[in-house]
Amino acid sequence: MWFEGLPNAIKASLVLKAPEGLRPLMAAALSTMPILSAFGGLFAVVTLLERKMLGRIQNRYGPNRVGPLGIFQPVADGIKMLTKEDIVPKTADHLIHFLAPLVLLVTAMLGLSVIPFGQKLVAVEFEAGIVFFFAVGGAAELAVFMAGWASRNKYALLGSLRAIAQMVSYEIPLILSSVCVLMVTGSLSHTEVVQTQSGGITSWFLFTPWGFLGCILFLISTLAEVNRSPFDIPEAESELIAGHMTEYSGFKYAVFFLAEFAMCALTATLFLGGYHAPLPVLSIIPGPVWLLSKLTLLVLLFIWIRGTMPRLRSDQLMEFGWKFMLPMSVINLVSTGIWIALDGGLLGWLVTGACNFGAYLGLSRWLADHPNHRKRVYQYADGPINAA
Repeated sequence: MWFEGLPNAIKASLVLKAPEGLRPLMAAALSTMPILSAFGGLFAVVTLLERKMLGRIQNRYGPNRVGPLGIFQPVADGIKMLTKEDIVPKTADHLIHFLAPLVLLVTAMLGLSVIPFGQKLVAVEFEAGIVFFFAVGGAAELAVFMAGWASRNKYALLGSLRAIAQMVSYEIPLILSSVCVLMVTGSLSHTEVVQTQSGGITSWFLFTPWGFLGCILFLISTLAEVNRSPFDIPEAESELIAGHMTEYSGFKYAVFFLAEFAMCALTATLFLGGYHAPLPVLSIIPGPVWLLSKLTLLVLLFIWIRGTMPRLRSDQLMEFGWKFMLPMSVINLVSTGIWIALDGGLLGWLVTGACNFGAYLGLSRWLADHPNHRKRVYQYADGPINAA
């Protein structure tokens, strides 16, 4: 499409006009600035939508003071974050405290740099793009620990340790659920994965038995990776104030919430066709619009889950990750292998669908009947009270 070739043409002309020694720097800046500006604006819009949606779910108005219907609330929030005093504890490690949100921001931006936003619209294109995404994503655990340790605050340290345990536990099913896509496409490149789903909505991996289960597992693991409800135990306000972010304020505090956009972009790329339109006739709409639309829908799904589901206990979170998510991810890998061996088709649908559904029922029943998962009984002065 002509639109998707236009940014590359503009970039090439601007780079050629720069001095010889500054051309690599100019090319890098022109590749990263659109990503920073687009996701910065999207972050502002999603923040407003989240507060409005949560207000609606909780039977209240939400932001309605700044501008008509509160639409300028993101502007007020941005000014507040940029001008708010940056308070750092006296005993904190100031350098590490400063670097922690920066490392998380760089991690998110590096992950987005390999996501294709359209035909030939990718900042960095190479064959092992998916491996690169997960490799740089591993630095998020380091950034979280840096924030908790450098704060010299027991609540921040406990929150960071909780977050790391949770992120490591759910990173395994996250990666295993994405391996199914790599098995089918036979490539580690985001571009190849998206091109495989170019035939419309029926070609999206979401609408296959292994892809449907893989997408659900990937989304649940993403919620845990970015500490979203109901997996927001690391920042449980009633216990740990704000977890590893307790001693952060202003713009540095806001940076910690940018990582979820990178994970949603990867979900749309792996399972929802990336920048491709759901119908070929709609391909006239530019690819970046479709990708950002899918990303926004995933974030809205996260907001809906946050407003409707209660927070899990720490033991529930860990048991769910290791006793359900991990086995289901491994079973889905086996189902994907069966799908490839049967070359898809009706027989592949029946066999892989029955395999995944049977595994889900069996594993759910086993966990429900296990002695360790019976209802707890709390002993009070007035007698026993059953609680889930």
